[in-house]
Amino acid sequence: MPKMLFAQRTSQVTAIASVATAVFLAGCSTTEVDPTAGWSPNKIYSEARDEASTGSFDKAVPLYEKLEGRAAGTPLAQQAQLEKAYSQYKSGEKAQAIGTLDRFIKLHPASEGVDYALYLKGLVNFNENLGLFSWVAKQDLSERDQKAAKDSFEAFRELVTRFPESKYTPDAEKRMRYIVNSLAQYEVHVARYYYERGAYVAAINRAQNAVSEYKEVPAQEDALYIMMLSYERLNMKDMAADTKRVLEASYPNTTLLSKGFRREDKPWWKLW
Repeated sequence: MPKMLFAQRTSQVTAIASVATAVFLAGCSTTEVDPTAGWSPNKIYSEARDEASTGSFDKAVPLYEKLEGRAAGTPLAQQAQLEKAYSQYKSGEKAQAIGTLDRFIKLHPASEGVDYALYLKGLVNFNENLGLFSWVAKQDLSERDQKAAKDSFEAFRELVTRFPESKYTPDAEKRMRYIVNSLAQYEVHVARYYYERGAYVAAINRAQNAVSEYKEVPAQEDALYIMMLSYERLNMKDMAADTKRVLEASYPNTTLLSKGFRREDKPWWKLW
């Protein structure tokens, strides 16, 4: 009996060991093989650019990440960071793109690519159709949209201030004007909305925001006009008269006093 029991136990142990070995081998067989294992940094870069050039930005990102590690400390690694950020931006991964750019600027403050990094950072948060000019479609401009626009403006402003001779500066300046004009015009749109519904104090507050926060923009003319009308409705004659004098002095050719509000559907804001 003892010998038979030992034999049975030996057989069970052998069976268990066989199963364990099979499971281990099966696990090994499913381990993903890195196809880039034997590639040179230049080959990885070439493949990443090929993916990006065909619009496969989601496939380009991991290749650029591998290149960052394999070419660490070289100009090629810096280039990989910038192109990864662009691929993330084009893939819709805005937060990741901003994170990549912030790391690049922090780690390589003297790099020749910092101006591009700032320009791209501005582009990530820039939107020429959705949000900034939602007033055209009578939609609300969310706080999130406004924050993105202001973040975009700050990145462009840093670029323009630090690198006035950069090839990206002229376009950044146009986009800065676009952002300021859009935010100011939105304040005016909201002010007019309040005015037309009899909320004159609210209309004055929003129009004052446009006047005080956004200097030398087309929307200021309309903002002053709305303020004047609102003061008149509130029977604040002195304030209305003062505002009218400012409007006439600032915009001697204004037609608002004689013809009233302009139509809101003219796309004056298209800059390029």
